[in-house]
Parts: sequence; structure tokens; C-alpha cells
Amino acid sequence: MVVSFTGAQSTGKTTLLNRVRDLNPTLNFVDEVTRRIKREYDLPINESGGDITQSMIMTDHIANLYRRYDGFDVVLDRCAMDGVVYTHWLHNHGKVSKATLMWTKKVYEELVGKYDAIFYTSPWGVPLVDDGERSSDIEFREEILKLFDEYIYDLIIDNRAGNVYTVEGTVEERMSFIKKVLDKKGIDIII
Repeated sequence: MVVSFTGAQSTGKTTLLNRVRDLNPTLNFVDEVTRRIKREYDLPINESGGDITQSMIMTDHIANLYRRYDGFDVVLDRCAMDGVVYTHWLHNHGKVSKATLMWTKKVYEELVGKYDAIFYTSPWGVPLVDDGERSSDIEFREEILKLFDEYIYDLIIDNRAGNVYTVEGTVEERMSFIKKVLDKKGIDIII
């Protein structure tokens, strides 16, 4: 099983991931790729990312799907959908080349169907909080949200959105919804 959380900054992904991690310590958890890339390689992220940053992020998303984990179950904090959305934003603002965007889109297209479930965290009701690493620029967040909507809509139009689920509401409501989806898929997880 490979489950991922996806969405714009400050939409509750880490809160949900931490709750799932606390309740399921035997699962494999992969922390957010973007922040790790920033810390390990001192590369700019968010609005300041570029070709190298985005290429490394997408390469990590590939590795996260193909890496051998102890056991079979893994929960990811972000996935290839995040990589393509942020790369697309950077390309729209002249910070990433067309070649990088096209490669990122190709990788995304190859990976998006390989996740058992992608939980898109709705931003509604979740305040934008500056934690020192995520961007607190409201306009940037709004543009990222619009791109997520476009990518999810494209999956729906192409009838390929069977593994993408929007979670919204309180943390408890979100957790209950996640449990319901995973139960239907036969994935046993404590929530």
C-alpha cells in the first residue's frame, strides 16, 4: 500500500500524517520531500525554486514509489502531484524551464496512478501559518490551489481520479473519511 497526502502549503497535511503516524507506528512514513531537499542540499524552495530543485524533488517522488520498505505499507507526506503543481507554478513565473516542466509532467503522468490513495487536503477552514519554511504568501497559495484544482479536474475528465480523495472538515472528520476510504480499499489502518 502507498498512501499520500497532497495539497498546498498549510492545508493540514502534516497534522493528518502525524495523527496517522502516532496511531500506526509499524507503517513506513516518508516526511515531506521538499523540506528535506532544502535542508540536505540548501536549495531554494517555494516561490524561489528552480530547475535543479524541482528535478530533485520529482526524482525523490520516483524513489518514494520504488524504494523497498520494511513491510509493504508506506504513507507519504506529498507525492508527484505536488511536484508537478509547484513546478507548473514556477514555470508560469519564469523560474523553471519548459524542459523541466515537460519532464515533470511526464513523471507525474507515469506515477499518479501508482498510489493506492492520494488524499488532497482542502484548504477551507485551515489558516495559512508561517512555520519558517513554508511560504506564507497568500497570493502564491491561491495560485497553487488553482493549479491543484486544474490537475485534479483533468484526472476526473480523463476518468483517472479513482485514487484521489478530497478531505475536508475538522481533523476528526478528515481522519474518519480517510479511514472509510482505506477500509473500502481493504487497507487496515488505525484512525
